[in-house]
Amino acid sequence: VQLVESGGGLVQPGGSLRLSCAASGFTFSRYVMKWYRQAPGKERELVASILSAGGFTIYADSVKGRFTISRDNAKNTVYLQMNSLKPEDTAMYYCNAQGEYIHWGQGTQVTVSS
Repeated sequence: VQLVESGGGLVQPGGSLRLSCAASGFTFSRYVMKWYRQAPGKERELVASILSAGGFTIYADSVKGRFTISRDNAKNTVYLQMNSLKPEDTAMYYCNAQGEYIHWGQGTQVTVSS
């Protein structure tokens, strides 16, 4: 089982990034997919969640209207489009799969700074 995140990096405030999480080793289409983040000294928090069929999404209040989660079950990939980024979005972002089991990726760093 693998969840491999990519797309993180350094971006200026107001900029955009798109994170990807490529899954393998399990039946991706049967799993709820989530993005979490953890900033230094803070607890890990749920950013966004999308159901297995992709029709229902949930967002943390802090990212509503700026972030969009989506998935492509044919490609076994979940995405997080992040727009209007703020310094407080700086964190390690983790992909998470929840179904019969729970799987975590290794994380990708997002830094928002001028």
